[in-house]
Amino acid sequence: MRRFLFSQTSCSLLRRQRRPKDIPHRWFISSTSFSTAEYEDGDAFQSSPSKVKIFDRHLKRTQRDRAAWLLRPNDSFVHAVAENLVDRLEDCKKTFPTALCLGGSLQAVRQMLRGRGAIQKFIMMDTSYDMLKLCKSSQRDSDNENIETSYVVGDEEFLPIKESSVDLVISCLGLHWTNDLPGAMIQCKLALKPDGLFLAAILGGETLKELRIACTVAQMDREGGISPRVSPLAQVRDAGNLLTRAGFALPGVDVDEYVVRYNSALDLIEHLRAMGETNALLQRTNILKRETALATAAIYDSMFAAEDGTIPATFQHM
Repeated sequence: MRRFLFSQTSCSLLRRQRRPKDIPHRWFISSTSFSTAEYEDGDAFQSSPSKVKIFDRHLKRTQRDRAAWLLRPNDSFVHAVAENLVDRLEDCKKTFPTALCLGGSLQAVRQMLRGRGAIQKFIMMDTSYDMLKLCKSSQRDSDNENIETSYVVGDEEFLPIKESSVDLVISCLGLHWTNDLPGAMIQCKLALKPDGLFLAAILGGETLKELRIACTVAQMDREGGISPRVSPLAQVRDAGNLLTRAGFALPGVDVDEYVVRYNSALDLIEHLRAMGETNALLQRTNILKRETALATAAIYDSMFAAEDGTIPATFQHM
């Protein structure tokens, strides 16, 4: 059983909840305003305006398809991040009739809304059709059935949303996989109406630092060199600059760290797969030698294991 230790927190917030009434939701993949129909066979996910190619977006879509089948309905870490993000709506006096939720932890964000922001129309967008299908199938169990919900297959790098069409953009644990993060944020800003709100949580540079160390030591010992096994992530010092570069007014950045304990390194890898957070670097090595994998697990355990035998994994988000 996983245990979560919260080592750093954000500002305290006043909480209030409103229980919704029941109205039907609707399902669509594309329309005149939200269309990716001109791309076939996944080309939309490769035809990005970004010239810098760090991540394999097609592979990431495949990983999210797999994650839709492995997703854990009560993932404490994902829910904690989503709750922390959505809770920011409590600080805003204005309402957000139309909201766009991008990739990442779509289902957790919707579950944590609980009437916050007085949202009337909720657009859920993901590169993965299977993930959207999962969100639609679980809609009946949500407390937000009064919200008119739409589902769009699209890519954050090529946002299929009209300019000045939404009041709120939320992205929970998704944007750190974009090749051009400033460009994706600029597109989010363009989609917002004047005085709109952009809320995002991305994984920071301290994420999985224990796994990085264990992988590096194991590869040096077994293979005589290293190859990228954990994706590069933005540092805290870069977060404010990214928001300013995108043109957002009054940017604010909070940093949180969660330490999640697992029974073994294998449990950690399984959790990353269930979240769709496994390696998607273009320059990755496709084959991990068995002896290197076993050495990584052994080094992880010897360097970081607690007295009770569990191993910690740090997740930093901002």
